[in-house]
Amino acid sequence: MIELSLDNSVGSLLKRGIAQLRDADIPSFTLAAELLLLHVLGRSRTSLYAHPEEVIAGADAQRFFELIARRAAGEPTQYLTGKQEFWGLEFEVTPDVLIPRPETEHVIEVALERLALRELRAGRPQKSAGESLQIADIGTGSGCIAIALAKELTAADFVATDISPAALAVAKRNATRHAVADRIHFIECNLLEAFPVGAQHAAPQLGAMPNSAPPVFNESPVTSHQSRLFHLIASNPPYIGRREAPSLPREVRDHEPASALFGGEEGYELYADLIAQAAAHLKPGGILVLELGHNSLPAVQPLLDAATWTSVGVIDDLAGIPRVLAAERLLTLPNL
Repeated sequence: MIELSLDNSVGSLLKRGIAQLRDADIPSFTLAAELLLLHVLGRSRTSLYAHPEEVIAGADAQRFFELIARRAAGEPTQYLTGKQEFWGLEFEVTPDVLIPRPETEHVIEVALERLALRELRAGRPQKSAGESLQIADIGTGSGCIAIALAKELTAADFVATDISPAALAVAKRNATRHAVADRIHFIECNLLEAFPVGAQHAAPQLGAMPNSAPPVFNESPVTSHQSRLFHLIASNPPYIGRREAPSLPREVRDHEPASALFGGEEGYELYADLIAQAAAHLKPGGILVLELGHNSLPAVQPLLDAATWTSVGVIDDLAGIPRVLAAERLLTLPNL
């Protein structure tokens, strides 16, 4: 029910919006109400609280309470406002893409640290713009990982893949918004299958439902891409188990794309093919950085075998959960 009254002041609207979200057991209800009112009014938070007595037009008040009602029904605030901050950058988000999480910023941190260490070992200056670096982001979604790295490594070139054409459309808009579109090649494909290496085995689609149709490529067929090796491969793959779906918050379960959430019945099934393809597509000494699910480490870490990988490391997030797994490809590999 949309609540309207004669008191359409900023303070009154905010107070009533907060109360509705609190009554609906919405997490962070105060912040959500603030963000929705800021979105409707196009104001800054400072302006919002500086003039609480300001009367808002009836149309804006109605739009605000419409959004409050949708948030109370479970729609994520980010989809209602169409944006989410990540790595200090504002990203467009739609229901076609996973909402970027703060935990994924650890992927950026680890990637940059590993690249800096690589430069140090080679006797080059630790600070680098990423000259000559070739980087891949697998399952790019909104493009947040590739774009954040592109902003930090201003001379590097990128490939960003995803099985969803709708997600790639969002990622391309974000890349254009942040002026890095000329350095990121977006490709619709599963994992890195657009870049075949020898008799590479077929992998199940990243986040795809069982028995789904094969991907359709919007840029060119798999066989038209030349074999390509990368200095860094990063990925935040789907890692939630389908068996966990009933326990997920409704905001996640009912609104975020299933193809970006679920990595199989247990959640970690995609990592084997992801790691195998990364080994085939990394240069000798190349770096792999993967985000992990909250219980994925025991199943995933053994996949980084000593015959292929070295310098394996695990980084915890702020909650103490193993969140990022990183490794380097050996200089020489057995036949793949």
